[in-house]
Amino acid sequence: MAEAYDRPQPSRRLIGAGLFAAMLLAGCQTIVPRGAPDRAPAPKPPEDRPVPPPVRGGLPQDEARHRVALLVPMTGTNAAVGRSIADAATLALLDSGAATVRITTYDTATGADAAAQKALADGNQLFLGPLLADDVRAVSAVARAARVPVIAFSNDATAAGNGTYLMGFSPAQSIERVVDYARSKGMTRFAGLVPAGAYGRTASATLIRAAEAAGGSVVAMQSYDRSPASLKAAIERFGRDQGYDAVLIADGGRIALQAVPLLKRTASPAAKILGTELWATDNAIRAGVALNGAWYASVPNAMYRQLGKRYQARYGRAPYRLASLGYDAVLLTVRIAGDWRMGAPFPERALTDKGGFGGVDGAFRFGRDGIAQRALEVNQVATGAPVVVSVAPNGFE
Repeated sequence: MAEAYDRPQPSRRLIGAGLFAAMLLAGCQTIVPRGAPDRAPAPKPPEDRPVPPPVRGGLPQDEARHRVALLVPMTGTNAAVGRSIADAATLALLDSGAATVRITTYDTATGADAAAQKALADGNQLFLGPLLADDVRAVSAVARAARVPVIAFSNDATAAGNGTYLMGFSPAQSIERVVDYARSKGMTRFAGLVPAGAYGRTASATLIRAAEAAGGSVVAMQSYDRSPASLKAAIERFGRDQGYDAVLIADGGRIALQAVPLLKRTASPAAKILGTELWATDNAIRAGVALNGAWYASVPNAMYRQLGKRYQARYGRAPYRLASLGYDAVLLTVRIAGDWRMGAPFPERALTDKGGFGGVDGAFRFGRDGIAQRALEVNQVATGAPVVVSVAPNGFE
């Protein structure tokens, strides 16, 4: 268990780049008040000394700050991601300078429900995290009984609701945004190439819904099991007579790089290639020129790059992309802490502010379903780095 501490700053809804100004840390100095004796007073006789209070378990009392638990994996296979999120949360406290929030980190790798129970015993009134969907469910069950809200980092929509809010990047929203952009460019007939499994089912359902909402239609949909033979067979089943304008490849860069040459040869050579939020963190899409010109939607990256530089300077290593979730979760907490009465439960209603919040990943707000609705940008794959072709909105109407 580790703790991070903070300093004062006025709250505001949308956090700008000014949070990234470097902070000067003053050295410590012992100050002796005037008139103080040169020598320490003689100790009282043993019988006159006050009896110390009994030692109790848990954290020491802190009546000046709200207790907030950060639940992430700090050991095990996901420890590096968890540490990156925790370090970014510390940076957020330093950058925001809030004086009324105290963050304590709990390791979910040794048992998410046990970590949640410990966090409750320590008096935490808000949970940030955990990361994995199964851990979110375990923590939510514990937190719900204590009426403690959970702001988790998963993107599994089935884990949201009943006091649990998800900050993870939604694949459905990414697909909706890129389809809407493609429709604005005159594309009306869409095809989908999706992997077998839960992600593929979500992607295919979202593509159909998004195309119809934008005034288009899905004319072909094929799934595969991520083997080269299965991928090739799925693309061949498209045929050449579908006449679609765009093909969504709902998978990572490695699969997309295999699929595009096959699509160009055996399906529709002129179709625009669309991707999902998976491409935002996948350097494979820059391998060669096969995906150049393809579009995908993601959270804005400009402010994240600033955070990455500050993180690198402080910790000597690059952050994981998901570190921004820890940073923005703390900014959200600090924003609401201005209206959070000391000693009272966390004001959960503030999380559903229609105007939303902001951070390094841009504007977001929680819907009634507990899922973060995000303002996304559309990027075009290009050699070297993606190019933004449609900027993310600054907020919500």
